[in-house]
Amino acid sequence: MRNYFDALQSPSMGALPVRRKTMRAAFVVFFAAFASASAQNSFGPLPSACGPKDVSFDVRLDKAQHPLTQPEPGKSRIYLIHDIGAFPTLWAFEKPIMLGFDGAWLGANLKDSYFSVSIDPGEHHICAATQYNRGIKLVALAHLQVEAGKTYFYRTRFNAPGAMYYLELDAIDSDEGEYLIASYPLSVSHPKN
Repeated sequence: MRNYFDALQSPSMGALPVRRKTMRAAFVVFFAAFASASAQNSFGPLPSACGPKDVSFDVRLDKAQHPLTQPEPGKSRIYLIHDIGAFPTLWAFEKPIMLGFDGAWLGANLKDSYFSVSIDPGEHHICAATQYNRGIKLVALAHLQVEAGKTYFYRTRFNAPGAMYYLELDAIDSDEGEYLIASYPLSVSHPKN
């Protein structure tokens, strides 16, 4: 019985220019690239902006509409929004996105959702990370200089420009932030014991 590669080169199929060695080489290159990318995303130590690596969250979504909360006197308010993005997958829907400041986890978002926290003025480092998925944890980082009395909006979302997923964490415009908050449920999260 002839195999698939022989059939591709058979005269009856017009002798397509695919050869076994070429296909094997392509497979080896693809496998090496996948292994390299997986190694880059395998879980190692978390950056100092993140919380402890063994924390995970239970998350429930409150679909009631909530007004924007004004900053407390002498503090700022930051809204942390997760937008599934243009590449929704089953995995993206199932795993909470944990968010931390300056080495402590503050909460988590699930699906399209948000939560907010009150923060002190000054420089802060934000960490967004997925909970484990097959030993892989995606991490995104940002820093910001916070001024008292101001409100900030940061969005996480997945991006998949190729075969690999990336987690993005970006500051967004207040109009965009307010629109997403009006559209998404509030995330209520608690660390698992």
